[in-house]
Amino acid sequence: MLDFCAWKGILPDCEMIRTDQINEAFERMKRADVRCRFVIDMTSLVKEATP
Repeated sequence: MLDFCAWKGILPDCEMIRTDQINEAFERMKRADVRCRFVIDMTSLVKEATP
């Protein structure tokens, strides 16, 4: 299946979220309100840690 998807250029739908949005994303998953894959933007972690 992975080879077929790669051959046809089929990619998952992704939604980038910041680290401060993780709890909201988890709540959406529990409500089954998700039609895509969450991807955490790790650069937002560095921005939060910097004063």
